[in-house]
Amino acid sequence: MTAKVNTIINGDCIEEMEKIETNSIDLIFADPPYNLQLKNDLYRPNQTKVNGVFDNWDKFESMQKYDDFSEKWLRQCKRILKDDATIWLIGSYHNIFRLGVILQNLGFWILNDIIWIKTNPMPNFMGTRFNNAHETLIWASKNKNSKFTFHYKAMKCFNDDLQMRSDWYIPICNGQERLKTNGQKAHSTQKPEELLFRIILASSNAGDLILDPFSGTGTTASVAKKLGRNYIGIEKESSYISISNERLQNITPIEKSLLEYQIEKPIPKVPFGNLIEKNIILIGDFLFSKDKKFKAQVLSDASIVCNNEAGSIHKVSAKIQGKSNNNGWTFWSIERDNQLVTIDSLRQEYANKYLNKF
Repeated sequence: MTAKVNTIINGDCIEEMEKIETNSIDLIFADPPYNLQLKNDLYRPNQTKVNGVFDNWDKFESMQKYDDFSEKWLRQCKRILKDDATIWLIGSYHNIFRLGVILQNLGFWILNDIIWIKTNPMPNFMGTRFNNAHETLIWASKNKNSKFTFHYKAMKCFNDDLQMRSDWYIPICNGQERLKTNGQKAHSTQKPEELLFRIILASSNAGDLILDPFSGTGTTASVAKKLGRNYIGIEKESSYISISNERLQNITPIEKSLLEYQIEKPIPKVPFGNLIEKNIILIGDFLFSKDKKFKAQVLSDASIVCNNEAGSIHKVSAKIQGKSNNNGWTFWSIERDNQLVTIDSLRQEYANKYLNKF
């Protein structure tokens, strides 16, 4: 097992990743230096100074130096990720395209690019360009054939039964969530927990091991702990680690039973005939469409007959609607206590009692 699980390691990300066991990490979230190349102070129209990113860790001698650094740490990510694991990278126009090229050169397989649209972006004070109101995330699997984790149904439910899109409207980190030291931002590029919550929820499972090689003030570790995941953070700045550890001490993990992806569990494989064998549905019972426009009778061989059409619950429901196929489980209902109950709910009842799956 990889050492130092559920800790923030103080050190250089490349050197520390070299110590991590090969094929041991389930998910990586990386928020590397953007190499913003800022040289002069920036002021607002009222002449107050903008607290931008002028930290030494974001400075590189040249683009080639930045590329060399990026290739080294991404190569280590490739080694320590499990075969079916994924990696998330975040960046701006300054670096994300360079990282994408390196990812592909190393054999990663890009799954999506996500646009994080900041609902409260910092203005462009100089008025010389468009307001830069988004950042880009790249989500990639270790290779083309990886059987990666993606909780599609859960994310669709999360988004009010609409497919989760690749444009995410999330505010930048501010207010009480923004960590401060002596009244100033503790970290110049602290990411909002909402962003990491969505990433970790969508692409990992409870108990997985998540690595953040640029841990900063511990946002990834904090959300991972809250969601019942294990974590490893790597951070060069000891002051950030102190802030992270204090932050982590105040987090209580969500109860394990609440972290199960119930909606992702497969529909039980129950033939319609099983319901007849157990007398949940009787031979001769009538099935109805939800609007009661159609009425079918159950025969002894588990076929049904409606309007002189005989066959399975699926074929008959399709035929009477003029379709090539249809889901009979959700189309047909049966009367119970003067109310229509879907036969799909009876299938769940059978599974609960006899298959012991749920």
